[in-house]
Amino acid sequence: MLPKVTFAHLPTQVEALPRLTKLLGGPQLIIKRDDQTGLAFGGNKTRKLEYLMGAALEEGAAMVCTTGAAQSNHCRQTAAAAARCGIECTLVLVGPEPDQPTANLFLDQLLGAKIIWTDQTRRDRTLEKVFQEAGEAGMNPYLIPYGGSNAIGAYAYYQAFQELREQLDNNMPDWIVFASSSGGTQAGLLAGVLSIDSKVKILGISVDEPTALLKDHILTIIEDLNSQAALGIRFKEGNILVNDDYTGKGYGVINDRDIDAIHSFGETEGILLDPVYTGRAAGGMLDLIRKGVFKRDEQVLFWHTGGTPALFADKYLPFIY
Repeated sequence: MLPKVTFAHLPTQVEALPRLTKLLGGPQLIIKRDDQTGLAFGGNKTRKLEYLMGAALEEGAAMVCTTGAAQSNHCRQTAAAAARCGIECTLVLVGPEPDQPTANLFLDQLLGAKIIWTDQTRRDRTLEKVFQEAGEAGMNPYLIPYGGSNAIGAYAYYQAFQELREQLDNNMPDWIVFASSSGGTQAGLLAGVLSIDSKVKILGISVDEPTALLKDHILTIIEDLNSQAALGIRFKEGNILVNDDYTGKGYGVINDRDIDAIHSFGETEGILLDPVYTGRAAGGMLDLIRKGVFKRDEQVLFWHTGGTPALFADKYLPFIY
């Protein structure tokens, strides 16, 4: 068992989506509410951070550092987890520093994180420099990877799949669909499926990465997870299902399909999606439903990975509303 700090509100609820199901004429839609994991507006990274912070504290870290976009949900939750654990947090964020912080960035500052700005080409070098300087200062820093997506983070979603099995009393859906980007969530869920030889199909809707690259990320993580956690699962690349048809013009560039999905979930079920991850994944899922990819008598679970604060970022408000 990997070391763990407990702060997530678990288990998250599984809810039916009857009005959205009726609007689409099937399949039966349900949702797993990992937007409600309880740490600074929640999200899927909270599960991962229970184990990542557990590892950091076990190593005696006085500081964690990580990286992401200016409106990173992962960075917001990392800052909150560090505050909860009483250690410092430095975030290396990509992009120009805005004049006025909003949404996730505002929360990063409210949660006490130190923020360093860089561009995409220098992101990894800047993060490494922050890590080295913290080490030289005696902070014994712990480096959390982009998206919290490594074997430790993925283990949280291996456990999340077991949680779902218990909630549904093993009456599992035919499909689990969600936003996939850095690969950790998908690797963990797939490991859970393979551990019991389940027939559930795990479909990641890519937010930004081409299928081949994202599959490589997931394969690397699941191999590491299988080894480190001694899961003993057997897998092959064909188990990894990724759809990159909905990446549009790239990460964080909202489009009409994303907006339609956000409004559809809000207006039929009172559920808020975000403009970068869940809005894009839901947009892809709704399009696949309309194209008949899922059978009308199947059950599809949409795993809500959070991100709600990004709804209030200046760059998205004019398009969503």
